[in-house]
Amino acid sequence: MLNIGERNPVQKILMGPGPSTVSPRVLRALAEPTLGHLDPDFLKIMNEVMEMLRYVFNTKNQLTMPMSGTGSSGMETTFVNILEPGDKVIVAVKGVFGMRMVDMAQRCGAEVIQITAPWGKPVQPDDLRKALATNKGIKVFAVVHAETSTGVLQPLKELSDICSEHDVLFLVDTVTSLGGVPVDIDDNEISLAFSGTQKCLSCPPGLAPITFGEKAYHVLQNRKTKVQSWYLDLTMIARYWGKERVYHHTAPVNMIYALHESLRIIAEEGRENRFARHRKNSEALSAGLEAMGLKLVVDKEYRLPSLTTVYSPESVDEAEVRKQLMQQYHIEIGGGLGDFRGKAWRVGLMGYASTQTNVILFLTALGNILETMGQKVDKRGALDAAVGAFG
Repeated sequence: MLNIGERNPVQKILMGPGPSTVSPRVLRALAEPTLGHLDPDFLKIMNEVMEMLRYVFNTKNQLTMPMSGTGSSGMETTFVNILEPGDKVIVAVKGVFGMRMVDMAQRCGAEVIQITAPWGKPVQPDDLRKALATNKGIKVFAVVHAETSTGVLQPLKELSDICSEHDVLFLVDTVTSLGGVPVDIDDNEISLAFSGTQKCLSCPPGLAPITFGEKAYHVLQNRKTKVQSWYLDLTMIARYWGKERVYHHTAPVNMIYALHESLRIIAEEGRENRFARHRKNSEALSAGLEAMGLKLVVDKEYRLPSLTTVYSPESVDEAEVRKQLMQQYHIEIGGGLGDFRGKAWRVGLMGYASTQTNVILFLTALGNILETMGQKVDKRGALDAAVGAFG
């Protein structure tokens, strides 16, 4: 007989780069009775999920739905459906997830041209202009809107305008932005985009919302070769989510319940109110960290409201600080990746976890821990600055 211990996870405050803390309403939705994936009641829920995703993406795109899989499956869905062997794609690399897009595009047999920016900085539109001027026949330009490894929020409109001038598809990773900051698919003329449920949507990991505009859908319908992934082939999956309801694979029914509820919560709060909440809490956190004497990684105009990167003091072990936050306060934050490994923390304020309470609790906890490590910090100044930012 197997000797398996009882499962009893402790409630923790997830303030890292994801997953984020899930609302009790969403957890209750997960526990509702499972229906068949073609049950009329479930099909109604699917329709409502698509409608609410269009609201959050701010798009009228018909092909808007969640893919079965985490955010990386959304990334792979966009690449395998739009690229064929020999296609040319430009990818902006300014962190881990730009590098991941390069890998996926190459696996599709595409020729990849990279434009880069230093970690902690956005990609510059002039670099895209130069790449398009020197490389003919580009099919797609791909960029991360909210780079989770650096905390940079990439401006999109000028990049979009350049893509339109050159008749290039504009592909955007919105994994850490959707539901926390405006994505505005239609206004930004984004051809196709993907996201994940575990960040600002405050749903457990397991689904990847995607949206394809008319131009991208036309490219998909006129492929010369089969989509290389059977599981992620939108030419088949769209028929299940569309009017035909043709079976492709068994949908993760209860996860779709959870997404449905998380989207209902967003609709109840309202997009603009939600964006304002994320922005205000981020500003308060930044003010508190700077008043504490810490240095933020990203310039103010490019800071991502849902994820703040801050340099750890050189005199402390940044991993030990994270360990103490978890042990003493049950608070999870992330360590640095890539160029910031061992040098910075990533503090998430996403969806349900983006609250004034969490800002104050985190600043208090961090100040206490740094003091015990012999670091001189202004705890009172940090709290006063945060409270002042809340207004």
